[in-house]
Amino acid sequence: MSNLQIADSPRTGKSPPQMEDDDAELKNNYRIHEKIGEGTYGTVYKASCRKTGERVAIKKIRILYEDDGVPSTALREIALLKDLSHNNVVQLKDVYSSRSNLHLVFECLDMDLRVYLKRHGAMKGSLLKSAAFQCFLGIEFCHARRVLHRDLKPQNVLIDIKTMRLVLADFGLARSFNVPLKVYTHEVVTLWYRAPEILLGQEKYGLSTDIWSLGCIVAEMATSQALFTGDSEIDTIFRIFRVLGTPDEDSWPGISKLRDFKLSFPKWQDTDFADVREAAGPRFGEDGVDVLRQCLRYNLVDRPSAKRLLRHSFFEEIMGSSPEARMAVSGQFL
Repeated sequence: MSNLQIADSPRTGKSPPQMEDDDAELKNNYRIHEKIGEGTYGTVYKASCRKTGERVAIKKIRILYEDDGVPSTALREIALLKDLSHNNVVQLKDVYSSRSNLHLVFECLDMDLRVYLKRHGAMKGSLLKSAAFQCFLGIEFCHARRVLHRDLKPQNVLIDIKTMRLVLADFGLARSFNVPLKVYTHEVVTLWYRAPEILLGQEKYGLSTDIWSLGCIVAEMATSQALFTGDSEIDTIFRIFRVLGTPDEDSWPGISKLRDFKLSFPKWQDTDFADVREAAGPRFGEDGVDVLRQCLRYNLVDRPSAKRLLRHSFFEEIMGSSPEARMAVSGQFL
């Protein structure tokens, strides 16, 4: 569950939701205002610190001792976020546990990227570059610490409207990785942002799956429209083929051996992102298209690292004006 934001929350005039009696420690420290999201493993509330007034988002996860106990996604998220302190990664402020619930206290931002694009439309110029740069900074930090996010999508990119700071959120599917690549779960990443190697059944994958997802997100920032809006795995892979062309052994060595690839797939030609160019217009430019071209390469070994992408000429303006950005890319405080 990723909605750690206060946007679009209901204004019903009802009394604030009540925590259970065994959540006394949490209630002593935080004032619960309203429910702002709900998902498979729990509920997210808007709250504020009683001592400082700071607004927070509290993810409440029910502990079912008679069944599976604490969900593994919650345990994984806690373990990983404890070691991920970065301006572009959501901050886990505290964890409270009781007999029946686990509460994760996060910093609270205004809205997610999906809501932002719906309200404001496509990003332009320096804002687009800054937003994309921050996403690559956040994932580069994670990758440098051997953490694979595995569920990057606009709903998991949160925004502080006043400062336009972006953070990566919802690390419930994230995991530490080993070298060489190991076999991970096939069903990861929301369908529209899922890399083709996963869609076609490859089980050994790594950091480049996050790079593919970020490429899809950058395209959506530039156009306000998702790039590959499939309603099934095969529909999504065909939408990818229609944009990038149907791959073969020359463009993607080994593709014919993937479990779900068929030689009978329709043959489409590469459009070189014609629809993105038309929708984004001059505000994106050839440099922006080249960022997509590099992120969305079929052969996962050809996709550049986040660190390399941060040095792309598309971000030259940011690099020239921000000593902090230059330090981050050079690795001085990664």
